[in-house]
Amino acid sequence: MPTVRGCPLPDDLLYDVDNHIWFRELPDGNVRLGMTTVATAMAGQLVAFTPKKVGRDVQPGKSCATVESGKWVGPAKSAAGGTIVEVNEELVAKPSLANQDPYDAGWLIVLKPTDWATVKGTLTPGAQVAAPYEAKMSADGFAGCQGAP
Repeated sequence: MPTVRGCPLPDDLLYDVDNHIWFRELPDGNVRLGMTTVATAMAGQLVAFTPKKVGRDVQPGKSCATVESGKWVGPAKSAAGGTIVEVNEELVAKPSLANQDPYDAGWLIVLKPTDWATVKGTLTPGAQVAAPYEAKMSADGFAGCQGAP
């Protein structure tokens, strides 16, 4: 698993580095999305997670949820468009799950993507994510995940 500046980035995922979102392909053709450890470290302890409702459509590059921490409120943007088929109700009840376990318990939504083959080609595979993330962290002036909540 690549680790960049103390931030683990599992190599079995696909990444939208610019928006700090990961994608996991599911056996049924849907994709699960979540925030990377970089996103949760930059934001700090999450205090609210407000996803769009099941059945709602998400446009490519637009918000699938609003995330709030003590330092930041903003959209979780999905590179893929599609229909939300599941939201993480445990994360709604306990937003800090995204800080504690961003790649498993802290996922955001499950999306039935409309043009996954095209979008997938724009994402960075986990095995190749270290260099793009190192460049992004440098550009953002982010020191890393050490000491993050």
